[in-house]
Amino acid sequence: MPVHKVLVVGGGITGSVLCLALAQRGAEVELVEISSQWFGVGHGITLQGNALKALRSVGVLDRVLDRAVPFDRMRLRRADGGLITELPTPHTGGPDLPSTAGALRSDLQDALCDAVHAHGVTVRLGVTVDRLDPSPDRVDVTFTDGSAGAYDLVVGADGIHSRMRALIGIDVRPRPVGMSIFRVVAGRPAEMDCAEVYYGGPRFKAGYSPISADQCYAYLLDENLDASLVGPRASLSLLRERGAGYGGTWGRILASLPEDTAVDYRWIESILVAEPWHRGRVMVIGDAAHACPPLIAQGAAMCMEDAVLLAELVRGGEPVEKALDHFMDRRLPRVRMVLENSLQLAQWEINPGTPGADPARIMSETLDSLTAAA
Repeated sequence: MPVHKVLVVGGGITGSVLCLALAQRGAEVELVEISSQWFGVGHGITLQGNALKALRSVGVLDRVLDRAVPFDRMRLRRADGGLITELPTPHTGGPDLPSTAGALRSDLQDALCDAVHAHGVTVRLGVTVDRLDPSPDRVDVTFTDGSAGAYDLVVGADGIHSRMRALIGIDVRPRPVGMSIFRVVAGRPAEMDCAEVYYGGPRFKAGYSPISADQCYAYLLDENLDASLVGPRASLSLLRERGAGYGGTWGRILASLPEDTAVDYRWIESILVAEPWHRGRVMVIGDAAHACPPLIAQGAAMCMEDAVLLAELVRGGEPVEKALDHFMDRRLPRVRMVLENSLQLAQWEINPGTPGADPARIMSETLDSLTAAA
């Protein structure tokens, strides 16, 4: 019998898309989110075609695209802003969708939150799982507020530092990639009509994407600086210091940032759970199972694909164990390919001049392969 009552742990992109995909297929869904507030926060996000396809399948694409900026190409520039080349980007979601869209993360999450409520999902904030007691036909859950419930399936979508992963005995942990990222939301210059990446400067690279009619998301990829700098309110003066040497539109964006700009600084980490992501009727998906450097911009897409496929399979006619095995057969090779290729690109960025390095080939082959169904 297909599962009916499902607990989703974590209310980010992965968990929200999963809730919608399950509810649309008639499941009874409960979502717990450890934060006491549940709304969109954060910087920009790049949504490639396969991510847009997932959003369309759960009914929120039109709202996201109302504010997002679709584009079908990207430009590569030198550090001084001079053009290297312009490249079309593959339509990984099919020919009827944009190949890419830039969006504000808060716009995306707000659309998902509203849709989750509209679909009748029970949402509980400020609470998460404390203990799991699985049996062959259900999972009994005790929550951190002392309440309890029984479910046909429990899914951890609680991010790269997942507590659910540890609770089911998977001891794989994220590892630093060797690079970090500064991220800001800034005013969108009039000439910005697609994503652009700057190479050959003093850091690994810089870039930006339009994310709304009047905003853009700009970033700088750097070496790992002191861990004490990590956080959502990093120093703007430090970003200006590290970003010195990039000109063109990127340089103008950096110079225009007001002093109260929120600068997010993070070490980039990766993780891949190469074994099954489930233990009985409890599993992890999304960044809790796999997370890659943002060099192919496929992180969110891989998470959304997980959610849509999992809902489809567990609400089909198979026993839950077979459904989860089929899920792993389809997802693990795909996310492994994206992760390994992203890590290869990161290593070439960290070690410039590596013999045989061919980033354009890796990116093209990866995106071309993702045009196939998830």
